[in-house]
Amino acid sequence: MNPSARLPGRLFVLGGARSGKSAYAQARVEAWGSSRTYIATAQAFDAEMEARITQHRAERGPDWRLIEAPMDLPRAIAAAGAEGHPILVDCLTLWASNLILAEHNPEEELPSLLAALAACPVPVALVSNEVGLGIVPDNALARRFRDAVGRVHQRIAAEVGEVVFMVAGLPMRVKG
Repeated sequence: MNPSARLPGRLFVLGGARSGKSAYAQARVEAWGSSRTYIATAQAFDAEMEARITQHRAERGPDWRLIEAPMDLPRAIAAAGAEGHPILVDCLTLWASNLILAEHNPEEELPSLLAALAACPVPVALVSNEVGLGIVPDNALARRFRDAVGRVHQRIAAEVGEVVFMVAGLPMRVKG
């Protein structure tokens, strides 16, 4: 097995806030088929986040099946994969945040996620925010989050067949 592409048909899109990563991943998944599933990890804890979620839904349009999975991402991927349609997971950063705030360790949940991705019979695109390019956070929780997300990103990137880093709306192919 080629260690640089263990999971073909898996796309990992990283970038900063408003870098175009979700739009890029969405367009790629739309090219894979007319029926598709969006797995959302966001939770609306305030009106501003609810507005963001509403905007994302409107941008996707009605041709997407939605599964909300703020924490149990492996089960959501398994369920969506059984339906036979390409999947977009947006985003791993919020998934990790949800787990940490619920006092779970994303790195301990990662083997289940990787197993679900390996078993999934359809293409999957994963989106995440690159959080390691800024300053060292000033509090322990933020540092724990940044470190955990960085390690999750490393493991995902090592396993998937393609990695794209978005900068100012432009895709930079990192792998694949």
